[in-house]
Amino acid sequence: IDSFSKRYSECGIRIGTLMTKNEKVRAAVMKFCQARLSPPLIGQIIAEASLDTPEEYLRSVYDEYVERRKCLIDGLNRIPGVYTPIPMGAFYTVAKLPVDDTEKFAAWCLEEFSYEDATIMMAPASGFYTTEKMGKDQVRLAYVLKKEDLQKALIILEKALEKYNKR
Repeated sequence: IDSFSKRYSECGIRIGTLMTKNEKVRAAVMKFCQARLSPPLIGQIIAEASLDTPEEYLRSVYDEYVERRKCLIDGLNRIPGVYTPIPMGAFYTVAKLPVDDTEKFAAWCLEEFSYEDATIMMAPASGFYTTEKMGKDQVRLAYVLKKEDLQKALIILEKALEKYNKR
């Protein structure tokens, strides 16, 4: 399985490939392929142009994302009570926070909290689970920002957690 959105860092481009010798998997996938008429034209144009991307550029993008991932994961795991594993093959991580409800915490950050005239936005992870109450203490955080911005966001998150838990 491969996709342009992952390989070329083209968020939202829903074009990719799947290769399999399994006839049942192929038949099931073809049903989905035929139900979805086609990806948008602009996505097709971007995907085709991406095939000519020089290897050096792809390597530099890959190296940059490895650095961003390391920055975010190491920074999160240094914050007291926060834990996240190292994601493999994603531009985000799901982190466990020391709060009762990340939906309330995320809303509080946006509506009431500011540190040095800035706040953070995160996606509560409960919406990614089908089991009720799963992910109530987790958030999804992307590492698509520059390292400097991720470092600032980590400081803001730590300050927000300190203040939120002392309310």
